[in-house]
Amino acid sequence: MGGAAAAGTWKLGDLEVNRIGYGAMRLTGNGMMGNSDGTPIDRDAAVGLLHSAFEQGVNHIDTAAFYFSPLRSANELINRALSSWTGEVVVATKVGPARDPAGEWLTTVRPDQLRGQVEENLRQLGRDHLDVVNLRCGGPRTASIGELFGALAELRQAGLIRHLGLSAVRPEHVAEALTIAPVVCVQNSYGLDWRRADESGLVDLCGERGIAFVPFFAVSGLRREAAAGQEHDERVRSVARAHHATPAQVRLAWTLHRGPHVLAIPGTTNPVHLAENIAAGGLRLTEEDLAVLNKPVSSAT
Repeated sequence: MGGAAAAGTWKLGDLEVNRIGYGAMRLTGNGMMGNSDGTPIDRDAAVGLLHSAFEQGVNHIDTAAFYFSPLRSANELINRALSSWTGEVVVATKVGPARDPAGEWLTTVRPDQLRGQVEENLRQLGRDHLDVVNLRCGGPRTASIGELFGALAELRQAGLIRHLGLSAVRPEHVAEALTIAPVVCVQNSYGLDWRRADESGLVDLCGERGIAFVPFFAVSGLRREAAAGQEHDERVRSVARAHHATPAQVRLAWTLHRGPHVLAIPGTTNPVHLAENIAAGGLRLTEEDLAVLNKPVSSAT
């Protein structure tokens, strides 16, 4: 078994997906900040890249209506790719604090505004319902997470959303949301260099409750939205050399080894990097590898 299926599968509610997916943030520059003034990605090239991901077994895409630059929208590119693809692909999007049409961040959101955000995603993606909607909880709020999640639960009951998830949360937020409606996934920043979700117990909580944990910035780590840079961590480089793998593949494999409920959504516009990211699902780290990677940086250099 190769391609994205090599890492196994997990269920988002009733939707079974391969654990290696694709994050669409970088399709428009990087979709959030910086790079947006560069040359926009060619639409045909973007559709070709997405089709290549699907051909290699990727059946889970992460996106958001606020992933856009002046001339490109990630959702629009995904819509184009899916309209000419016959296979099943699960699309997970996000609502909550977002960006206005000019790209400025709107840091607060009210429960009554979420329906408009859901409908915006429906229009852009060309769908009559959304597979998974994650409530993005970062930043200041004028309403509680319970109120916001409750509004999404009503839209789920109305048939606009199939499954609900959370993004940028703490364990208590997951517990609160679970009293309102089922949670199929939790997205948080997490990787070898940023393990707050381990310290808080969030990764383990998700595993205990059968919830997918979906790290973002698993490869870029503390660089976050910035373009990939040279790997400086000798722990990662030594394990990569031993497996004839790239450092990015080692970082992805490390997160996938964290538990069978952990997914990966690396993003790229480079076809070679796409293939490498997908191949990381087949990289099996040994206990010795994990011991090296889990050493404090100071004792590994």
